[in-house]
Amino acid sequence: MHDVGLLRRAIARYFKGTPIRLRGKRNRGASAIVTALASNNSAILVINTGSSSVKFALFDAASDLRRLFAGALERIGLPLARFHAMDTAGSIFFDEEVTLPDHREALRRLIRVSQEKLGGKALLAVGHRVVHGGPDCDCPLPVTRELEARLKRLIPMAALHQPHNLAGISAVREIAPHLLQIACFDMAFHHRLPRIAQLLSLPREYQTHEIRRYGFHGLSYEYAIEALRERGVDIEKERIIVAHLGNGASMCAIKHGQSVETTMGFSTLAGLMMGTRTGDLDPGAILYLMTEKGMTTEAMQHLLYERSGLLGVSGISSNMRELLGRGDNRAAREAIELFCYRARSCLAALTTVLGGLDRLVFTGGIGANASEIRERICDGLDYLGIELDAAANSAGAGTISTPKATVTVQALASDEERMIARHVLRFAADRALVQEASHL
Repeated sequence: MHDVGLLRRAIARYFKGTPIRLRGKRNRGASAIVTALASNNSAILVINTGSSSVKFALFDAASDLRRLFAGALERIGLPLARFHAMDTAGSIFFDEEVTLPDHREALRRLIRVSQEKLGGKALLAVGHRVVHGGPDCDCPLPVTRELEARLKRLIPMAALHQPHNLAGISAVREIAPHLLQIACFDMAFHHRLPRIAQLLSLPREYQTHEIRRYGFHGLSYEYAIEALRERGVDIEKERIIVAHLGNGASMCAIKHGQSVETTMGFSTLAGLMMGTRTGDLDPGAILYLMTEKGMTTEAMQHLLYERSGLLGVSGISSNMRELLGRGDNRAAREAIELFCYRARSCLAALTTVLGGLDRLVFTGGIGANASEIRERICDGLDYLGIELDAAANSAGAGTISTPKATVTVQALASDEERMIARHVLRFAADRALVQEASHL
């Protein structure tokens, strides 16, 4: 056990950037494992597979998980696709038009180019963002045939995301079967929601193990909490709300470092108004459209997920930046106003679950970058102790609340890809530890 403890400490110190040597014949294998995991000789590929795109980032598997480059393969299945990436300085790493008939060809090209650009480094593993892992999933899992089969059974619970996530997993398995694949689930952070927060107000016979509130954007919330902890925030003592605002949007109430409530529920439709999704909607309106207007289930799904939200209300765009630039358009102004109104209402409601508020964190593409949206959401919430510093907010400072405010308000760029890379590295280290321990 002494050797196992030594290996564990070695890995931990490597992750902190202060390697130690393992001495003795019995520790040579352990030293090699630790060196492989924490040196510059391997890399981790993180991918997020969508219906017609694959977003990716490549990280050096060193202590700081330095991002090597990131980009996307877009317009998969169309006559002419695009494959592009940028380096850490924001410069174009490569940008080319290619033929990508399907996800398999897209992933084949991505893995080949990644290996070519690694300069001698080897791919250690691939991490996948997977929207749904089911009611029993509370952590990242290695991809196996059994896991793939289980995730396929969950497709009806995340019909617009799960099939594409699985397509990425299947493609990597076929192209590079030797690569370790780790599935990281977007709802795992909310796994331990209090039972009362998981329940839906349906008859008991429908309150099954699967039909419950889940919550999503967990990788973003997990990254935010780790970032706060690294900056010295006492996560265990503070009552925190994180607002992930982007094309998909939700909020999460966090107490003792754990999710205790979130605005999304069974699906990614609930809660806040989003880029193209409705957010909370009276079910009576859905029934009316189906019975009186003759909308089919397929048409309704398309309406709720892809035609509503900012796009539907404005009639112009789902892009907040574009809408903010259309101040002369009444529909655009109204879409922005509704987005902020809904967000402000949900924020205030979450404080009742926490019994107050100590810290509010804005993240996501809109939350981290749109100062006007942050200002509008916080306007009128001074009774909660929220008071923004206008200059700091406009300048995009990390802390944007006034010194006298009782609630600290921050803007934080999310990095879900790095969170996935961390999970992959931790899993690889744990597996190496177990394997080495079995030989001690």
